[in-house]
Amino acid sequence: MKKHEKIELVHGSGNVFRDFGDPNADTEQLKCILAARIIDILDDRKLSVRKAEKSTGVKASEFSRIRNVKLERFTADRLISILNKFDQQVDVKIKVRPRPRQKAKAEAAIRI
Repeated sequence: MKKHEKIELVHGSGNVFRDFGDPNADTEQLKCILAARIIDILDDRKLSVRKAEKSTGVKASEFSRIRNVKLERFTADRLISILNKFDQQVDVKIKVRPRPRQKAKAEAAIRI
């Protein structure tokens, strides 16, 4: 990069899935937020996937998938039920509005 070359910074929407055009962006974002909270609980309580299985009844393999962010098999409802098994109350705020017109996918990246 040259010393005086200008860089244009384009701010994202706050949802990386939306920025890259995922048609299920909102659902994927929600699942990632829920999975991150489950991972936080496992870490805070120093639970292995086996110990988590014993305390919740949820299979260790499911906790492994969550830890590895392989969330294809999970619904948001399933992740919420896992959080409930850890005595967590989940409050979801929903705001519905028309989608803005699609911008070019390239706008999600930094342009030089």
